[in-house]
This record gives sequence, structure tokens and C-alpha cells, in this order.
Amino acid sequence: MAESTKFPIALFNGTVATTNGLYKISDISTNEAKALIREHGHISAIGHEATAEVMSEILEAKIEMNRIQFQQEVGQKAIVLKLNVRPAEGVILSRQEIEAIGYCFKLMERLA
Repeated sequence: MAESTKFPIALFNGTVATTNGLYKISDISTNEAKALIREHGHISAIGHEATAEVMSEILEAKIEMNRIQFQQEVGQKAIVLKLNVRPAEGVILSRQEIEAIGYCFKLMERLA
């Protein structure tokens, strides 16, 4: 397996497999997420401004909205902001709506 230390931590606004592979998804605390970003840096694949704002504040890092086509590498870790409720189709949530719905962080690792 590739060393995760050579990759920046990817940031997603959903647990989406970006390419074929084997993935592991687990809970991660805010403090653990902050430590990973401090240690490895990050690359944002956050597609919504409100999500970028929430993540910036909570993770204490400048996180930009960045609608890119991203492909997670084998050995690369990603931090995902996962909403507690799936919004209706086509709905773009405000920061206040994200806070009201609630969310958790997940660690998504591509194993193979």
C-alpha cells in the first residue's frame, strides 16, 4: 500500500468513491481531523460554499469551495463532512441549514 504521508488529506462533502477501489470509512473526531490536516496539508474537493465555510471554522483551516474532478489515490485519506439527513434533490443548503440538520466527520481511506 502507498504511504499516506505523501498525499494531502482530501476533503469531501459526501462519502463518494471517486474511482474504483477498496475503501474503509470510519468515524473521526474533530481533533483527529484537525491533526491530520496540520500534519499532511489538504486538498479541497468541497463542492458547496456553505460546507467549505463550516469545515473552515470547525477544522481551523482555510478551506475553499473547489468543484474539481478528484480521484483519491491508494493510501490517501479523506475527511468527509456527512450530513445527518439527506437533503431533497437539487437543494443547496445554507450554512445555517447545515448546522440545523447536523453532521459528523468520517475518515475515508482508499486501501486498494
